[in-house]
Amino acid sequence: MLLKRRVDLPWKEEAKSPDDAVKLADYRVFPLSPRQKGICVLVGGAAFFALGYIFFRVIPLALLLSLGGVLAPRYWSRYLLRRRRETLGLHFRQALYSLSSSLAAGRSVENGFREAIDDLKLLYPDGDNDVMRELAIICARMDYGQPIEEALLDFSRRAALEDIDNFADVFTTCKRSGGDLVEVVRRTSNLIGEKLEISQEIGVMIAQKRFEAKAMLAAPILFLLFMQMTSPDYMRPLHHGAGLWISGLALLLFAVCAWLMLKIIDIRI
Repeated sequence: MLLKRRVDLPWKEEAKSPDDAVKLADYRVFPLSPRQKGICVLVGGAAFFALGYIFFRVIPLALLLSLGGVLAPRYWSRYLLRRRRETLGLHFRQALYSLSSSLAAGRSVENGFREAIDDLKLLYPDGDNDVMRELAIICARMDYGQPIEEALLDFSRRAALEDIDNFADVFTTCKRSGGDLVEVVRRTSNLIGEKLEISQEIGVMIAQKRFEAKAMLAAPILFLLFMQMTSPDYMRPLHHGAGLWISGLALLLFAVCAWLMLKIIDIRI
């Protein structure tokens, strides 16, 4: 959704004219800057080159394998997007706790959202997180006369998180039908809190397994390095003729095992 009015916010570039549109953050994607993409390609290419040289000991084949570095920005972007979305869900829960307290104290919904910004500033003095920015945008939209339900639904659409979607739908229904907003916000914040606690417990339980998986992935590479440093004559047949096909098959099996292992330990709620 695009804003057609000027919004004087510190983290957004002001439009050049009243008709200019300002795009809001889309939490379904994480675009990288050209500099970040370049760094990812260089680091990924260097990692693939080192891996290819360890397996083949042939520079042309290692250079050919280094072309896989072009895939690094995609996976790095996915990793950063996942971290951002997890942080967004955590901060949203904290904002709901503040909103629930404000409504229970008798404040209006509009003042409750503004109060949530002040409460989050106590936890994050730098004010640099997505939820605080989104709450400020919602408040700015209310100041321009836009219904709070529309602003909240637009945030839920851009966030594409189940918890935020459910809260926005229930909030909109209660706001329009005259439901008990205090009870709705309280129950929603409790449910989201329980879900995050379960997610954190699962993360703690599989942390050791993730470390073991990374150690198992590093073991074959370290073993190859050890053999090549201590017994180069023994490993030389793998770097010539048919030995290159064997090394290539071993590298392919290693990649498949790594993919399966990372998929197994990737548990989400």
